[in-house]
Amino acid sequence: MDAIYVGIDVSKDWLDVHILPSAEAFAVARDGKGLNELIERLLAIKPTLVAVEASGGYETIVAAAIAGAHLPLAVVNPAQVRHFAQAIGKRAKTDPIDAAVIAHFADAVKPEPRELPDEAARLLAEIVDRRKQLVEMLVAEHQREKRVNSVRVRKGIARHIATLDKELQKLDGDIDSMVRGSPVWREKEDLLTTFPGVANKIARTVLADLPELGQLDRRKIASLVGIAPFTRQSGMWKGKSMIAGGRSGVRSAIFMAAFSAIRCNPVIRDFYQGLLARGKPKMVALIAAARKVLTILNAMIRDKKQWQPA
Repeated sequence: MDAIYVGIDVSKDWLDVHILPSAEAFAVARDGKGLNELIERLLAIKPTLVAVEASGGYETIVAAAIAGAHLPLAVVNPAQVRHFAQAIGKRAKTDPIDAAVIAHFADAVKPEPRELPDEAARLLAEIVDRRKQLVEMLVAEHQREKRVNSVRVRKGIARHIATLDKELQKLDGDIDSMVRGSPVWREKEDLLTTFPGVANKIARTVLADLPELGQLDRRKIASLVGIAPFTRQSGMWKGKSMIAGGRSGVRSAIFMAAFSAIRCNPVIRDFYQGLLARGKPKMVALIAAARKVLTILNAMIRDKKQWQPA
């Protein structure tokens, strides 16, 4: 029996669906009735993989419905899909064409199906994301406060900073209650914070943004975060290795952990200094240190063991 791949392009009101190898295409509304119809049709064909393109949050309810029906699901990166479309010469862009491209992408690339985090994990991720937004606003307001000369404007900025500080404290309380109230999350946070360089806020960002931690090997987890180097080479020419993509929030948290670990964790400090001694640029050494930190944290969660320098 041929493998069946389904591509779904998500818009605000509609879902365009393309099925391979039959090339069957149809559209349903992105509402309760349309999702029920979609699930019924997918269950009938028993697909090998259903690929849904991330679409600014519109895909969440669709992915949840597919995962809830125990169908193999992969939420794919739209940038990768567009690059794939350009590679196969699909320049035109409409929703039905996009659905077909996503299906071909799933067939060619075969992204690994992933389970969605549960509702509590998604809620924690939203709160952590909101906290990052508040911190960014606070930094911006403090910078503005330093530059303005008007007393009235400065007072207005000060009031806004006080409001943001108050909201930030509430969010910190919500995050603490969620993490400490869950035995699983509490255990994971306690494990992560035994690593010198990982504080509670970093641990909670990792828990919220990287539920796959401990479930993937070191190469896949590094690729997911966006700190796995890839090489550019053609014939005799070889460019520098680069990192790109991944989850920006958790990548920033891992880099923060690496910065701290270089100062307070002898293992990471010696690793970083060793790379510098061999002539590696500071940024290359930092990326390597961040990747080592992530590898260690992944192993700690996988094995359910606290940090051991040996």
